[in-house]
Amino acid sequence: MERHTIEPRPGWQQTVEAQGLVYPLTRYPDNSLRPYWDESAYYAFTLPEVEALEQVVEELHGTCLAAADHIVTAGRFADLGITDPRVAEAVAEAWHRRAELPSVYGRFDLRYDGTGPAKLLEYNADTPTSLVEAASPQWFWMEERFPGADQWNSLHERLVAAWQKQAALLPPGNPLYFAHSSADELGEDLMTVAYLKETAEQAGLDTDWISMEEIGWDPLSGRFVDNQLRFIRSCFKLYPWEWLTTDRFAGHVLDTLDNGGGTGSTLWIEPAWKMLLSNKALLAILWELYPGHPNLLAAHLDGPRELARTTGYVAKPLLGREGAGVTIHQPNTSGPAPALRDEPTLREEPCCYQELAPLPDFDGNRVVLGAWVVENESAGLGIRESTGLVTDEYARFLPHLIR
Repeated sequence: MERHTIEPRPGWQQTVEAQGLVYPLTRYPDNSLRPYWDESAYYAFTLPEVEALEQVVEELHGTCLAAADHIVTAGRFADLGITDPRVAEAVAEAWHRRAELPSVYGRFDLRYDGTGPAKLLEYNADTPTSLVEAASPQWFWMEERFPGADQWNSLHERLVAAWQKQAALLPPGNPLYFAHSSADELGEDLMTVAYLKETAEQAGLDTDWISMEEIGWDPLSGRFVDNQLRFIRSCFKLYPWEWLTTDRFAGHVLDTLDNGGGTGSTLWIEPAWKMLLSNKALLAILWELYPGHPNLLAAHLDGPRELARTTGYVAKPLLGREGAGVTIHQPNTSGPAPALRDEPTLREEPCCYQELAPLPDFDGNRVVLGAWVVENESAGLGIRESTGLVTDEYARFLPHLIR
């Protein structure tokens, strides 16, 4: 794994915007605009490196599914903050019927520097973004700048194939709606949904558009409807389940939930069992089930434990995105450097306390690998850089290739 600087293409912004990346710039607190899509550098990997990472991703996905089964079997929903019995019941039923429910994609965030084993930072399994840039613009960048090179990127083909395979699981006679929140100001959620809609259409599915805010409830029929009062039988939503089960229509969602048994009225994609994987409590349960696993970091739910005095730790809210609420705590050593001493404190909100493994530094840039899974198979890579240890809303996306 190496980082190389390179001159950006002339007109790169217009190029990537035409390829679906309509948010190529990020506005910073000083009101300046700086590249989110950053092709002033790229990362290069060897083929054996990528093949090894693919195996790691698929093994991690398998262990996560095993952990989800453990959560359901042992009834550990409270550890995930799922305290509503109806929600827990819906998640458990969805898990037991998962073979009948379409599940499309997820993204593992990994710490990797090219020298040691990749470490799981978290699993974005319900509403992962950065899909568009990983699937399309970075592929076209490689073809233009390095003709004949290769890339860890089969996202598009695998997504189309997944929709084709799962078409039989969708209710017949109705379009598959694709929904995002109109509160998205940057266009990232919109374009992620638009891209997934395009892959579904290429798979031959009948699709339609709607925003989450436009979805209505028809009390006469007891159904969710679009803005023309047409029955929404199935819907892909880029809208977290923890919102879907707590907002004003949550009761209707649970009342009409189709968990693959044909008794409900609306089939939501991703399915409700993805709540088991998109929660940071999963990290602690994984460590409990697989202590010492080479691709896991130590993690606990009841506090940092030994991490406070050994490696240091990161406190992560159980739910959240783009680093919101994440705090970093250096080890509480007994040495002479006060800057390294940090008294462990428990957060008021439920958190996962994970071993501190600082992101690798490449020329002053902190890098995290976003490894994609489509259905149960490794499908591609997206790389983000940040200036700090937390990958936040100001991170940059860099392309990659295989040497």
